[in-house]
Amino acid sequence: MSGRTWGVLLVLCGAIFLEGIDIAMLNAALPSIRAELGLTTGELQWVMSAYVLGYGGFMLLGGRAADLFGRRRMFLLPLAVFLAFSGLGGLAGNGWTLVLARFVTGACAAFMTPAGLSVITTGFPAGPHRTKALLVYSGTGGAGFSVGLVVGGLLTAADWRWVFFAPVVLAALILAAGLPLLPRTEEARTEDARAVRPRAMRPRTARTPPTEPAGARPGWARPPRTHLDLPGALTVTGSILLFVLAVERATHAPPVQTAAALAASLILLLAFIRIERRSPAPLVRPGIFRTHSLVRANLTGALFTCGFFGFQFVVVLYLRELRGWSAPETGLAMLALGADAVLAPVLTPRLVRRFGNARVILGGLLLAVLAYAAFLPLSTDRAYAAMFPSLLLIGIAFALAYGPLTIVATDGIDPGEQGLAGGLLHTSFQFGAALGLSATTAAMSLGGPDPLTAYRTALLVPVLSALLAVAVSPRGRAAPVQAPHSSRPVASSDHAPQQPLARKGTNNG
Repeated sequence: MSGRTWGVLLVLCGAIFLEGIDIAMLNAALPSIRAELGLTTGELQWVMSAYVLGYGGFMLLGGRAADLFGRRRMFLLPLAVFLAFSGLGGLAGNGWTLVLARFVTGACAAFMTPAGLSVITTGFPAGPHRTKALLVYSGTGGAGFSVGLVVGGLLTAADWRWVFFAPVVLAALILAAGLPLLPRTEEARTEDARAVRPRAMRPRTARTPPTEPAGARPGWARPPRTHLDLPGALTVTGSILLFVLAVERATHAPPVQTAAALAASLILLLAFIRIERRSPAPLVRPGIFRTHSLVRANLTGALFTCGFFGFQFVVVLYLRELRGWSAPETGLAMLALGADAVLAPVLTPRLVRRFGNARVILGGLLLAVLAYAAFLPLSTDRAYAAMFPSLLLIGIAFALAYGPLTIVATDGIDPGEQGLAGGLLHTSFQFGAALGLSATTAAMSLGGPDPLTAYRTALLVPVLSALLAVAVSPRGRAAPVQAPHSSRPVASSDHAPQQPLARKGTNNG
């Protein structure tokens, strides 16, 4: 790869690193935020959930916007807004201002992430280069999470508000580097549109003027008219928000309120489906769900992050509030979760070449089940040495599952819909995270007034989520094939994107 290509990848990795460090630093600061702002456990959960709801709720819109308006534009503009609202979070004087700031920064990330992912999937040639770029990209997010655990603890020890001010500096650096490096994608978008909708050949008559402007290059195609499905975005976001709200309040709200929230969520979901079927340019083209590998990857991703985020939330509260550990001590203790930062770019590509994405994902999910189950016997004096294996196994599980899921979800998708495919996957990730946070909060309420019993009850959520993820995980063959222009055996197209993405028929389902 050329130096400029590496520069583009560095900028995109910087953005996913920013997202990882932003989430992890907030984890370490949660108990301090609760103490200063006087938040309940449910309100504290919304500080976390606001980000993932904004992220997941607008991810589909972000993916479509990247395809329609240009990946560069949809990466840089939201990054600038992210910078501003992250600073606002540091100035928050009450819980709801903080929730608002987190929701907006999550929505900005919803536009940045599919734009960045589609730059990789359309800008890197299918095969080993793209696979390596995607795994490095995913591993960088893990590195951000790992660094955030430690840095978040250190910043929280000084003042939790620095957890929001630090990303402002990093976002400014990424913005300054991205302006000259990221390619303009208007022409690439035209080519993508041609790949999805070839221009019909019509005989020219006196009433049918040429479609090409004077001086246009041969084969020129007029870009499709841009249309953003805002009603679809609002209905699906509202449906997700109400569903998560219903789950979180199920244990302490009147049953009528819970039922009403679930009914409203279902109505908005049905409205979203109706809008998509009738829209001339739907937010989600219904036919994309015929790609079985994409469906399985999305279901698996939602269940995996449901367990992962729910586990983090419970463990941080357990260490800080029940065990009385400081913020730096908690951050260092959780550092084992960041093992994927090292393993994802080094070990995972080798395993994918050897066994294929499907088997690597399954191995990661089984490790997650084992790790969550091993953490269940909590006590008030459990040694860290007894907790460390579970934390490390979860980090390894993340390294094995996250990157290959990204590959499976985008393999076989047309170039013009790469932003949509990436948006669907990250919507599933964030919906799973919000659901995991709400479900663990509800489970803690069911556990009763004893904190230890509440934490044990809440830890059943990650175990069940991981088991369900195993049941629906992607399937595929394991036989390796020879990659073009390479003497090295690589996984077949059922496991890694070795064929051009415009080709149909590849099925990981």
